[in-house]
Amino acid sequence: MTELNQKNSGKNIKWHNLTIDRNKLEKMRGHKGMVIWFTGLSGSGKSTLANAVNEVLHLDGFSTYVLDGDNIRHGLCKDLGFSDEDREENIRRIGEVANLFMNAGIITITAFVSPFISDRDKVRKIIGSKDFIEVHCAADIEVCESRDTKGLYKKARLGEIKEFTGISSPYEAPVNPEIVVDTGSLGLNDSVEKVINHLREQNLLERS
Repeated sequence: MTELNQKNSGKNIKWHNLTIDRNKLEKMRGHKGMVIWFTGLSGSGKSTLANAVNEVLHLDGFSTYVLDGDNIRHGLCKDLGFSDEDREENIRRIGEVANLFMNAGIITITAFVSPFISDRDKVRKIIGSKDFIEVHCAADIEVCESRDTKGLYKKARLGEIKEFTGISSPYEAPVNPEIVVDTGSLGLNDSVEKVINHLREQNLLERS
């Protein structure tokens, strides 16, 4: 094994401080970067809400980007399955990518089941608590199943999909998220308003 291929490469690498740093990029964009992390069961409305929030912020002139679960698994994480270990690595990679986007001064919006509290806490540590806004899309599983256009819940109950969150694999709801949205009963517009209002109340959308 060559020196460059050694797993213990930390001895041979050094963090490079960039001349155009986060502060300069945020000043250029006119607002701070952050990560808005939507979590919830499949069918809870994470992607729909994330994209709607993104549209509102984009139309208001903010630099934004959405990282979506299915899209990420087409590329960055296409080598991963759905075992607990692969789910953990999936979320770790997303956390690191979201951190890069945030440091570019972008409001980074993610939509992932991210079922385990420990994994979400690791991402919070990567991002930093002051820049990490966890949004729990708190729809009951019965509502999620009724919205199951892909038929995933049906397949999971029949045993055709293994380790499916909410059926054969647990979902650990956030204990103290920044925002809880009852996406099972609240309409989309009201759900978006709840998220945007929180960001404004916390002065996270102030212009610089």
